[in-house]
Amino acid sequence: MAVWAVAALLSACATPPRSALPGEAVWSGRLSLQVDSAPPQSFSAAFDLRGAPAEGELQLTSPLGNTLATVVWTPRSAELRQGGQVTRRGNLDELTTELSGTAVPVAALFGWLRGEQGDVPGWQADLSRQAEGRITARRATPLPTAELRVVFQP
Repeated sequence: MAVWAVAALLSACATPPRSALPGEAVWSGRLSLQVDSAPPQSFSAAFDLRGAPAEGELQLTSPLGNTLATVVWTPRSAELRQGGQVTRRGNLDELTTELSGTAVPVAALFGWLRGEQGDVPGWQADLSRQAEGRITARRATPLPTAELRVVFQP
């Protein structure tokens, strides 16, 4: 799978992030994803994550503040918005699997950012530095292995 597909999933005009709704979880920082495929793939971007595992939005931006991609999901569907293109699927796992070859644990990020170890098949999150604003998650199965690193404001 192409690096841009993985990047678009986790990561074009400049669009400011929308304001948080009262009680809505909002997280910002930087993330990087490395996939040990042949050839190896890697991507990094700034992110804004808001909402909840069941319904939310992940916006990926470049160092210059340009929106690279936005992923929006509800209990009924998930869509990737990249430039003028929109890719829709039935749920977030289906969308991420199609784009990256495996379900990327976007919904699990909410718990990991709060320091909660969640059960995500194939993924193991290291939350030992969560209080410092650093999380690492590794995927052992299915192959290829992958590593997700997140730096955020705790």
